[in-house]
Amino acid sequence: MAGEDRVIVVGGGIGGLVAAARLAHAGRAVTVLERAAHWGGKLRSQAAGAAWVDAGPTVFTLKPWFEALFAELGESFDARVPTRPLPVLARHVWRGGDTLDLLADARQTVDAIGAFAGPDEARRYQAFCTRAERIFRALEHTHMRAPRPTPWSLAWRSWRAQGLPGLAALAGIAPFATLMDTLAQQFRDPRLRQLFGRYATYCGASPFAAPATLMLVAQAERAGVWRIPGGMQRLAQALAEVAAARGAVLRTGAHVSELLIEGGRIGGVRLADGECLRADQVLWNGDAAALARGLAGESARAATPSDAATAPRSLSALTWTALAEAQGLALAHHTVFFSSDGASEFADIFGAGRLPRRPTVYLCAPDRDDTAPPPEGLERMFWLVNAPAQADGQGLSPQEIEPCELRSLTHLRRCGLRLRWQPETVLRTTPADFAARFPGTGGALYGRATHGWQASFRRPGSASRIPGLWLAGGSVHPGPGLPMAATSGWLAAQAMLRAPSARVSITLSRPAAMPGGTSTR
Repeated sequence: MAGEDRVIVVGGGIGGLVAAARLAHAGRAVTVLERAAHWGGKLRSQAAGAAWVDAGPTVFTLKPWFEALFAELGESFDARVPTRPLPVLARHVWRGGDTLDLLADARQTVDAIGAFAGPDEARRYQAFCTRAERIFRALEHTHMRAPRPTPWSLAWRSWRAQGLPGLAALAGIAPFATLMDTLAQQFRDPRLRQLFGRYATYCGASPFAAPATLMLVAQAERAGVWRIPGGMQRLAQALAEVAAARGAVLRTGAHVSELLIEGGRIGGVRLADGECLRADQVLWNGDAAALARGLAGESARAATPSDAATAPRSLSALTWTALAEAQGLALAHHTVFFSSDGASEFADIFGAGRLPRRPTVYLCAPDRDDTAPPPEGLERMFWLVNAPAQADGQGLSPQEIEPCELRSLTHLRRCGLRLRWQPETVLRTTPADFAARFPGTGGALYGRATHGWQASFRRPGSASRIPGLWLAGGSVHPGPGLPMAATSGWLAAQAMLRAPSARVSITLSRPAAMPGGTSTR
């Protein structure tokens, strides 16, 4: 690797690991710096007694994207990350006992919806699926897997790919309507509107403000949901191993406090202990808002648009992990217990900035694979309630959090589920905890809120405004979620490999550690 660009990747989340693996595969001298003790960023696990529970993303979709990514690295995804398809994509429950499963078998799902809401709604569901797939196909290669577009470049890519049919498909994606308004036209049953509106939360948004294009998330899930035996963090570990096998140096416990810039371009990084590392290119795989807020040094503020620090934030969450015994309602691997008032839930979070008075509860039971009898006795549990991301402002007090926890458990009981847990195994994570782990976010888990038709165009792309400094992660294009964050790393690596080499002359010594430095990732 003599003579090749020296690259530093700040942050060992999925985007950073994908970029590191691809850059190392291309022969670059890569060093990955991660402030935590584990790889994966938001892809993390927590101890529950002697067991470990996924405490971040729990849904694995778009497996073909990862298969293609590993194949380009000369690897077999299945050999590195064994997966098992889930026959029940998710179970959905409403107060009073109404239950609907979305299934991997498309025909069975249509039949289930017909039994649940009637044959007319089953037909409307089929039309919804057709429309969601059309949106997904129209945007997969022109937007989601392409460098950050503008509205005009998106139209140009669509024209180049398919000509007039491509432009027609783009015109049919309904970017100016909200997801909930579109669902109100699609379905008569309010439960189905609420169910398919939940896909907005996959991007940390409200279905009442998110664009209807987020229907494409339904297609991503309908194409298959998998479980990863051993936990979701196995994906991050596999990427770290691939990068290391190609010569990348991976360091945990490495707190980057400042990006070093001289002559208007990147020159390296300074760690919190004072160590300085030289680089020709740096990839920032932390939140873009952290740069805009000066948490990586004053000079780095110029890397992102000025509104990155003040942009509307996506959802945060209250989460719990525990060993618990489930009684009553039969759980699937993924179960959603819907609020009795979905509109007020999002009005509370995004309008009033408070925890929802009538929360929707998402619960993952990782020991259930939907093909075997449920485990007896204690099993691992992870459950979540959406929350506002304002931990660096007013924040949430224990007097607000504890009643929300009680309301959530009461809601589960009213839906037919009783949980008996071992108190010593319960771990609660709050927006303030997320804000501490991911500086600059206020606890937001998905970057900028995907509200309005322009939201996706306002996310930064791979290239920052500082030469040699690049961006990846869920806060930049193409957005949040494992497949999108991975794609952001792939796009950043591609841009870095195509960029002209520019050696730097900055001299990096080892000064004393700077007081007040902020560790970022």
